[in-house]
Parts: sequence; structure tokens; C-alpha cells
Amino acid sequence: MQHMHSQEAGHFSTFNALLARHRIRPTIMYPVWTVAATALGWGTAMLGREAAMACTEAVETEIGGHYNGQVRVLLGWMREMEEKGEEVGEEVTELVGELKRIRDEELEHLDTAVDEDSREAKGWPVLNTIIRGGCKGAIWVSERV
Repeated sequence: MQHMHSQEAGHFSTFNALLARHRIRPTIMYPVWTVAATALGWGTAMLGREAAMACTEAVETEIGGHYNGQVRVLLGWMREMEEKGEEVGEEVTELVGELKRIRDEELEHLDTAVDEDSREAKGWPVLNTIIRGGCKGAIWVSERV
């Protein structure tokens, strides 16, 4: 758990630095997502270790897919630039590398959750479906506001 927490803190720091460097405001929903994530984490932890791991599995499944989509878009842009004879800047190349690294770490968390019996949680199919749906909804909203 400490390893995952340390990696998540690093992800948070990386994205905050990117937002500041590029003068991008975070989603207006950030305070809501903070409360929701805290409630979800505490709520599933109160249901037991397996439920907490089920939460991790569901969240990391959606986050991993989201990062995959972002990497695909950036790689497509890079390919188009190269086909036009344009130079792909070092910053874009580094961003893709960072996204891949973070995605891989998130997927490592998913694997850890499964290894730690996430699917043994009572009501796992329902819990998984609800949490994944909430994550998809949060991503969708955050991309728009």
C-alpha cells in the first residue's frame, strides 16, 4: 500500500507541475472529486480489505484505459506531424513517456489489487460495476468542465 501511495503522490505532483507549466486550470470539479474519492476509499475500507482492493481494481481499470486513450491520441498527433515533415518536440515526446510510465504504474496497482483478493469482496460484481461507472462519469465530466 505504501508503494502505491508513493506512486500516486508522484502522479499528483507530476500533473500539478504540468498544469502550472502550461497555465491550465484544473477541472472545476476537483473539490467534488476529492470528497468523492475520500468517501469511496474510506467506505470500501470499512467494508474490508477485499472491498478496498475491489475499489482499487475498478478505479485503476478505468484510469488505465483513460491513459491509454490519451497516449493513443498523442501518438496519432506525433505520427501526423512526422508524415508532414514536422519535428515532434522533445516536450511532447517526454509527455508521452510520462503518461506511459504513469499508466503502467496504475496498471501495476490494478494487478496488485487482484493479487490481494479484490474479487473476493462481497458483492464484487456490483461494487466493480458501480465504481467503474462512477469513474467513467467523473472522467467524462472532467473533460468538459
